[in-house]
Amino acid sequence: MKKITIKDIAAKFDVSISTVSKALNDSYEISEKTKAKIQKYAKKKKYKPNFNALSLKNRRTKTIGIVIPNMLNYFYAQVFKGVENTANANGYKIITCISNESYHKEVETLEMLSNGSIDGFILSIAKETGLMKNYEHFENTIEEGTPIVMFDRVTKKVACDKVVADDFEAVAKTVKHLKNTGCNKIAFVSTLKELPLGKQRYKGYLQGLENEGLEVDKDIILNVQENDYKKYEEIITPFFKKNKLDAVIATSEQSAIAAMKIAQREGYKIPENFSVIGFANGILSRHSSPKLTTVSQHGELMGETAAQMLIDRLEKKDQEIPLATKVIQTDLVERNSTKTFLELKK
Repeated sequence: MKKITIKDIAAKFDVSISTVSKALNDSYEISEKTKAKIQKYAKKKKYKPNFNALSLKNRRTKTIGIVIPNMLNYFYAQVFKGVENTANANGYKIITCISNESYHKEVETLEMLSNGSIDGFILSIAKETGLMKNYEHFENTIEEGTPIVMFDRVTKKVACDKVVADDFEAVAKTVKHLKNTGCNKIAFVSTLKELPLGKQRYKGYLQGLENEGLEVDKDIILNVQENDYKKYEEIITPFFKKNKLDAVIATSEQSAIAAMKIAQREGYKIPENFSVIGFANGILSRHSSPKLTTVSQHGELMGETAAQMLIDRLEKKDQEIPLATKVIQTDLVERNSTKTFLELKK
């Protein structure tokens, strides 16, 4: 027979794990009625606390768990580097797990490491989790006493520390740059439509068009699935054939490079009469032909910031530290896929 857990009791009465814990410990914070029914049910089901897990939870491991959505994105590698540098400097070890964009893998990972193996999590939400909008596993982890710092892909639904890039402003400024270098038909290719950061980038694109007096043309806005990266060229090619464009802003490095290849096949000359800008500033951008202009999200700085926020919270457990969201300012790294102001003046 399966042993009943504190989570099972919480689910039975539709209350938080924290409420059950306080009721079982006879806390004055819980009403007598609630305490009585929870204690009665726990006794009936022969609930026994996991003292081994409790002893682990009360012991500092000096270990941080990092959960990233995938291992193919250079941006996450940069974040990892930043986390590792800050963790090492403060005497912390790290355990890294990959959710592979899966909600269930993400849940399993948090449950596995929340048994006392780590002191806190730094994570970016899996795409499937974002689409499902089911964040209960994060809330349960925090209620059990394990703090979380979210980065890049975050949600307002979970009360925790967060580190994000200025995605809205980044794209608005990118539109301005393209307009200033002579582009007027600026397409937007998004691989992140359903995620909050994807929505912020799209809103930034619309705001940028408005700021520069350019009309919104729905025909030159394209949404593709991020996991279809092997088919980007196949998906984006008809888009080019149907529309006359002079620039593309893409929300990922891979989709930007695919757009650049297609533009060249369609007879455009980059950057003379066509410009492309992507996100992430990774290895692909530096070695593409021509080299790709990108929005740098400063992943290493984001990782360092997230790690320091978590370590500060862990080191000052006895202090009330208000939750915070820190915004990392992006920069446009100009390479050969866009014109510069100087070239325009020649």
